[in-house]
Amino acid sequence: MSESKPTFYRGRLAPSPTGLLHIGHARTFWIAAQRAVKAKGALIFRNEDLDPQRCRPEFVEAMIEDLRWLGISWSEGPDCGGPYGPYTQSERRAWYLEAWKSLRDRGVIYPCTCSRKDVALAAGAPNDGDDEPVYPGTCRPDQRSLVPHEPFRDPVPYEPVGVNSRFRVPDGEEICFTDLHLGPQRMIAGQDFGDFIVWRRDDVPAYELAVVVDDAAMKITEVVRGADLLRSTARQILLYRALGLLIPEFYHCDLVRDEGGVRLAKRHDALSIRKLRESGWTREQVRAGAILG
Repeated sequence: MSESKPTFYRGRLAPSPTGLLHIGHARTFWIAAQRAVKAKGALIFRNEDLDPQRCRPEFVEAMIEDLRWLGISWSEGPDCGGPYGPYTQSERRAWYLEAWKSLRDRGVIYPCTCSRKDVALAAGAPNDGDDEPVYPGTCRPDQRSLVPHEPFRDPVPYEPVGVNSRFRVPDGEEICFTDLHLGPQRMIAGQDFGDFIVWRRDDVPAYELAVVVDDAAMKITEVVRGADLLRSTARQILLYRALGLLIPEFYHCDLVRDEGGVRLAKRHDALSIRKLRESGWTREQVRAGAILG
């Protein structure tokens, strides 16, 4: 029996502690907070600290402090608890492993031993500058060995250690959704994006799988994030379907860019919320700069 669609709004903030939050994050998180307030719903804070090589505890403290200073509050999170915890991804491995096993048993993922460069990106959220390239299919199971319209079944079930796991996309299928800000979106699997990684060979679940599992487990009804993640949304819709989970609504914010038109990243230290605070900016000025930037 499929789950019924929740009627109570649940939004989320999902920063990654790989650096200081900047004014682009301020825009996204302020919009997410205001949409939750307008809907008279709940806002959930999730610490997306999946990547052990890039995430640092001091950035967890900084992002919580900076968002509180900005005037954003949440009712569930790693600092205040809640019914769907833990709210730190590094503590949620059991949920991800269960989902991985389900995908493996359904025959929609396969082991992959190539493309280490894009594997290195898979634990963090992609964006328009480092999005995972379309996979050429080097390790993809032979299509001729498949029964028509049936998933691939590996004769020897594998474990998610020492090998990358890729989700096999349905080539040529249109993935359509209506973004609440940007309107109708249409992408073609196998052209706009290819088979993507859901688990890394170093035994770390990838961003795409983790956020789907967490948003479903935490009953998120609307995902607010940057427009650089539109392709990720198409990938994640396929994962929601494969796992039999409810698909939330999506609101992709316009990106804040620098003078050269480049999307702001955490390397733009001068535009971090922390640096702006230290420079004497008020929270009202940071909010205005984020919304108008």
